[in-house]
Amino acid sequence: MTTDEITDLLTGAYIDELETVMNYQTNAIVLDGIHAEEVKTSLEEDIQEELGHAEMLGERLKQLDESPPGSEAFEANQHSLQPPEDTTDVQSVIEGVLEAEESAIETYRSLIEAATEANDPVTEDVAVTILADEEAHRTEFRGFQKEFPMD
Repeated sequence: MTTDEITDLLTGAYIDELETVMNYQTNAIVLDGIHAEEVKTSLEEDIQEELGHAEMLGERLKQLDESPPGSEAFEANQHSLQPPEDTTDVQSVIEGVLEAEESAIETYRSLIEAATEANDPVTEDVAVTILADEEAHRTEFRGFQKEFPMD
C-alpha cells in the first residue's frame, strides 16, 4: 500500500529532477574556458537522463492516482548549483553538481526504504533504477573534481 510519505518523496524528487535540468542546462551554456568543455558536455548528456528520471517519477505518481506538480509547486533549493559569476569557475559547478547528486542519492535511498516498508516494489524499482544513475553521475563528477584545477 502506498503511503503519503512515498507520494511526498516522489513529488519532491520530481521537482528536484526538473530543477537539476534547469541548472545543468544553464551551466552548460554559461561555462567558459578550456577546462569547461568536458564538464559542459557531461552536463548536456545528463540533462536527458534527468528529464527521463522526472518522467519516470511523474508516471509513477500518475499510476498511484496522483498528479505530478506544475510550476506553481516549484521552490528552488539548489543554491550551490546556480551559475557562477565567474563563468570560468568550473570547480564551483562541479561542487554544485556533487551536492545535488548527494541530495538526490539521499532522496532515492529514502524512497527505497519507504517503498520497501510499504510493500511497494514498483516504486522501489523506479527508485533503485534512478539511484544507480545518480551514483554514476556522482562518480563522474568526483573524477572531474580531482582532475580540474582549483582556483
